[in-house]
Amino acid sequence: MISRSRRLSLGAVAIGLTATLGATLPASLARATGTPVPRTGFETSHGARWTSGAEEQKFLTTVDRASARVRMDRIGTTKRGRPLRLVRIGAPAPERPADVRRGNSVLLICSQHGDEPSGREACLSTVRNLAYAKDPATRRFLAHTSVLVVPTANPDGRAADTRGNSDGVDINRDHLALKTAEARAMAAVIRDYRPDTLYDLHEYGPTVPYYMKDLLSLWPRNLNTADGVHREATALSRDFVEPAVHRAGFTTGVYGIWTDPETGDPVKQVAGDGQERILRNTAGVKGSVGLLVETRVDALTAAEKADPARNNRRRVDSQLAALHGAFTFFDRHRPHIEAATTAARLAGYTDRGPVYLGGADNEPAGEGQILSDPPCAYHLDAAQFAQVKDELALHGVLWKRDRDGVVVPLRQPLRKLIPLLLDQRAGYHLTVATPLNVCRHVVGGNG
Repeated sequence: MISRSRRLSLGAVAIGLTATLGATLPASLARATGTPVPRTGFETSHGARWTSGAEEQKFLTTVDRASARVRMDRIGTTKRGRPLRLVRIGAPAPERPADVRRGNSVLLICSQHGDEPSGREACLSTVRNLAYAKDPATRRFLAHTSVLVVPTANPDGRAADTRGNSDGVDINRDHLALKTAEARAMAAVIRDYRPDTLYDLHEYGPTVPYYMKDLLSLWPRNLNTADGVHREATALSRDFVEPAVHRAGFTTGVYGIWTDPETGDPVKQVAGDGQERILRNTAGVKGSVGLLVETRVDALTAAEKADPARNNRRRVDSQLAALHGAFTFFDRHRPHIEAATTAARLAGYTDRGPVYLGGADNEPAGEGQILSDPPCAYHLDAAQFAQVKDELALHGVLWKRDRDGVVVPLRQPLRKLIPLLLDQRAGYHLTVATPLNVCRHVVGGNG
């Protein structure tokens, strides 16, 4: 049982994450710090409009300059020339990837789909709250946990209010091929910072009466997710996010599953749960605790239909409630997360066990979807390697050069990712490499 003082500490860790949006929280922070604090366009308009790109830049620049806990980097540029930003938060802010707390780091990816802005607003205010909070619990939390935030993962889509980027590509289906500037930037962050938890904020359209909860969440269902990572991801969803959302007065459910409104029984599955190119599944394959969170877009009450700002505030408030639960998870499960992600990454060095080309945790892999005895390596000729070299490097895959190309051994941390990229039997392979069944077991070195 958690002591009362411990419960109070956990609540303080996520300062402001469940507060009503608007003037209340910035005003309380201003009183605590003795200085004005920045507000988003969403906050100043009380939810009547979303924060613009120019307002975001000014807001983040102000926070960056005001707090030693925050560092902001430009990690890429969209086709339309808009910046992709990474915000690093800690006590103090990590200067380099090596400064990130191993086993104690989280990456928030906000609004990959440009027409799903509530997660972005929640992320912006969370960056500010963590930067300015003065309470001891938040300081202790940030002394042990590195928080990384991509506030707007799809700036071109956000500016155009479209799901895809400026080419119409769904970024959340590009985390294997890495053809978009946006997905490439995120892959580089995941490779360099190795976040232990990856939290992906989205929105969805309800289908009445089967699919209309205020907030839905889902862990990596991909069968290549290590057992410990899968266990922590489901705990994050079921034991922390869902209860926190319920306490805030919202309804929750599992993303991708329609349910009978009378019995609550599953009726239909509507999401590609095991697809390895979706970020939460890519995270699981790479050894991170992944979670997708989706808040309901459409107004379902008369009050929300009459006042769009009220609907907008509900969308953001439910995201903030879920984040409150997630931050409690990061604090309470720190040793479990570290053990699970470390074991998942080290397991690749043993080069044992199957690799799954299909299936999910709620759908067994079919015939021909299991590599029961995977090859020990794949060979790429010079032309193939030139075609996929950049993508392998962005993922962090290691290789060794030979006389006519490269050998990619499976004995490395990303063992279960490699066949998904290189085996012709994989659904989204980048190239058709030659499997090798006789290898000199040398870990790749990219040279």
